Amino acid sequence: MNAPLVHPPTADAVPSSEGTTPVMAQFLAAKASQPDAIVFFRMGDFYELFFKDAEIASAALGITLTKRGKHQGQDIPMAGVPVHALDGYLARLIRQGFKAAICEQLEAPSEARKRGSKAVVHRDIVRVVTPGTLTEDSLLDARGANRLAAVSVRKGRAAVAVVELSAGSVDAVACSLEDLGATLASFRPSEVLVPDRLFSDETTRAALDGSGGVVQALPQALAEPVGARVRVERLYGVASLDGFGAFEEAEVSALGLVAAYLETTQAGKIPALSPPRRSGETGLLAIDPATRLSLEIDRTQRGEREGSLLACIDRTVTSGGARALAERIARPLRDPAEINHGLDAVEWLLERRDLRRDLRDGLRASSDVARAVSRLVLSRGGPRDLAAIRTGLSIAEGIAGLFPLAREPLTGPPARIVSCLDRLTLSPDLGRLLVDLAEGLVAEPPHLARDGGFVSAGYRPELEEARRLRDDSRRVVADLEARAVAEAGVPFKIRHNAVLGYFLEASAKAAEPLLRPTGESPFIHRQTLANQVRFTTVELSELDAKISQAGYRALAIEGETFEAWRTTVQSLARPLQAVAEALAELDAHAALAEWAEEVGGVRPSIDDTTCFEITAGRHPVVEAAVKAQGDPYTPNDCRLDGSGSACARLSIVTGPNMAGKSTFLRQNALLVVLAQAGAFVPAKAMRLGVVDRLFSRVGAGDDLARGRSTFMTEMVETAAILTQATDRSFVVLDEIGRGTATYDGLAIAWAVAEALHDRNRARTLFATHYHELAGLETRLAHVCNLSMAAREWNGDLVFLHEARPGAADRSYGVQVAKLAGVPPAVVSRAREVLDRLEGEKTAAVSLDDLPLFAMAEPTPPPRSSAVEDALEAIEPDELSPREALEALYRLKGLGRR
Repeated sequence: MNAPLVHPPTADAVPSSEGTTPVMAQFLAAKASQPDAIVFFRMGDFYELFFKDAEIASAALGITLTKRGKHQGQDIPMAGVPVHALDGYLARLIRQGFKAAICEQLEAPSEARKRGSKAVVHRDIVRVVTPGTLTEDSLLDARGANRLAAVSVRKGRAAVAVVELSAGSVDAVACSLEDLGATLASFRPSEVLVPDRLFSDETTRAALDGSGGVVQALPQALAEPVGARVRVERLYGVASLDGFGAFEEAEVSALGLVAAYLETTQAGKIPALSPPRRSGETGLLAIDPATRLSLEIDRTQRGEREGSLLACIDRTVTSGGARALAERIARPLRDPAEINHGLDAVEWLLERRDLRRDLRDGLRASSDVARAVSRLVLSRGGPRDLAAIRTGLSIAEGIAGLFPLAREPLTGPPARIVSCLDRLTLSPDLGRLLVDLAEGLVAEPPHLARDGGFVSAGYRPELEEARRLRDDSRRVVADLEARAVAEAGVPFKIRHNAVLGYFLEASAKAAEPLLRPTGESPFIHRQTLANQVRFTTVELSELDAKISQAGYRALAIEGETFEAWRTTVQSLARPLQAVAEALAELDAHAALAEWAEEVGGVRPSIDDTTCFEITAGRHPVVEAAVKAQGDPYTPNDCRLDGSGSACARLSIVTGPNMAGKSTFLRQNALLVVLAQAGAFVPAKAMRLGVVDRLFSRVGAGDDLARGRSTFMTEMVETAAILTQATDRSFVVLDEIGRGTATYDGLAIAWAVAEALHDRNRARTLFATHYHELAGLETRLAHVCNLSMAAREWNGDLVFLHEARPGAADRSYGVQVAKLAGVPPAVVSRAREVLDRLEGEKTAAVSLDDLPLFAMAEPTPPPRSSAVEDALEAIEPDELSPREALEALYRLKGLGRR
């Protein structure tokens, strides 16, 4: 199992601050507040790490370990990274499972000096970075979700709460303990929170093993429902959770763990989260971790996205759409009505190619509004996030205008698309925000607000004045000088020095009229020198102050403007997230329609029966690979009926290795996933009675971490199928029992097939090399045989990749060995043993009767015939026509001997 990220700190985990410098005491205080995190301590242009943190970071990041000062007589280990390179180092640490606490300077050194020459700059932890709480684009996969999950078990019921902090979405799923692993795996969390007492529970441990995320142990007290409810209400700023739905105790407990963790890691900042979406155990197709791995739904067995079903069908053009499609494929539905709503949207867009093209063209220019909103609410965003929101709102307006205004029941958009369009209709508040950003934000803003330069010219007059003074001070001074000369009639020159600042200077003779008292004059005498007289004016004095502070004033005004926009975004976070979700959903619908058109997909017929009927079905991933090589793909039919009334509920699939049995099994399981995800399927026709649980045991592998052999792993997964499959489940099994003795394996396979047929009554495809199982067709009421066709041609084996009725006549194992490149002598010996075994008709046949050690003497190569020797001696290019004819007669004569 994944080791917990947090280990209880020992008493001496944080060094004592006794006798340390003020700065080091500040570091140790920060470390004491986050003892299990690596503290990045801001020191000017670097983040510095000390003591054990420095040693860990040096080893993990490959940075230099040095020392700085002493603590209690010992050198203090130190390492550091530049501020501008922090994200890269954080990404590497997070991938290795570490937590990082960012301790920032919260004031400028000049502010600290006001408190005294020895005052220390105020610093504090502003966030804790963990695998499940990332929000920065540089640390995230744009097309993949990054989720934090929490697990709780109360009164025999389990629950999973999941938050995607970068997009603000929250899910809560209550389920049985048996379904905990499948539910957790469906979210692919990066980090999993779990009460520490659950580590001793075997079921929970197995579920955590399959989650794929870093496991984080939290105190059991944080999962108590009463306190958990209070924290969740505080997180959402509500007096009661009743408005969000009737949560089970386990759900509240899991949500409370998430709330507690966010309070700790976000340093008091409240993220913008959508109300939790509840999906009960009856709402989703249950797919356990082993099945997900076997079918390669969103990741291959090597852990890569490329080569998975998701990568094969993904035609989205936005990052939000890619995440929405991934969630749809990872968590297919079980409600026929909901599935058909999704299919309606895909079909409607499929039939309107021009509209779909315009929609996708519009979406291509969109931005990731959801993640931009999340960063701004958490005070981690910048001007580019505001630009992303501006772009998203503008595109939302444009896309809403693409669709027909009439909501005709027969020709207008279906309900799912209408729902998206409703969310894309901007409220007055969102409209005002769009106008403000369009007028006030430059086209290409900088990344950081502190750099300035992101507010458009003319948006704020006071900002323009500050910029003008900052950038055009010479011109401003020249203009003022010209006005002073014109008003006084004196040839002034404006000068500057450190004592007087800006002043007007004229010769003593020219200044004489201004020195005579003539009533009120705007020119104020400041200084008389031997040959010059200096004056100032109120305007010039103010200009002096303004010019010296213009740069700071301009940045301050831009900072105020940014903060005003950020506050507006924070207040409109939920409607902005609704716009982002609508854009992502439209992208996912359009992408599925685009893929359906590419592959010639068909809409599956979804109902509440137990039928499974596929006409000319194709494996989407294998077909794409085969076509990329220029070869055709052979489609196959498949029919199963859980009731057994229309056809068999269990098919025994036989045939040689490499003939396509595993592909056939996976193909039909993946078509179930696609259909219940609301996607069209690559087939001529499909009828599916909704599946509640999908099981796949295809492929072999051991589990060394838990001391399980291949056979033991296979039996554990088979046991899970037999205990959880229902009459609405779909099961694909490949080669059950192959990891043990022949008769043991055959007996296990036979018993498993009988149990699936009689007790579970699940729709099942059962591939095997035990041809004896073909006899089940006559023994059980609802079993049929299928075989993957293959033919021998001129001594070679040709795979037809066709699933045909009936059992295979043989396994062709020796022929497959030959194709695999097994040495000819071994293949020949294998064929000899096989012939002897197949030819023996008595029950007393034993391998002891065979000369099994004959291979100790290598078989001599066969002697060549006279014809072959004569052929070898002929050089065709050197023969005349007459000589060639004579050679032919000679060979014919040799052949008669």
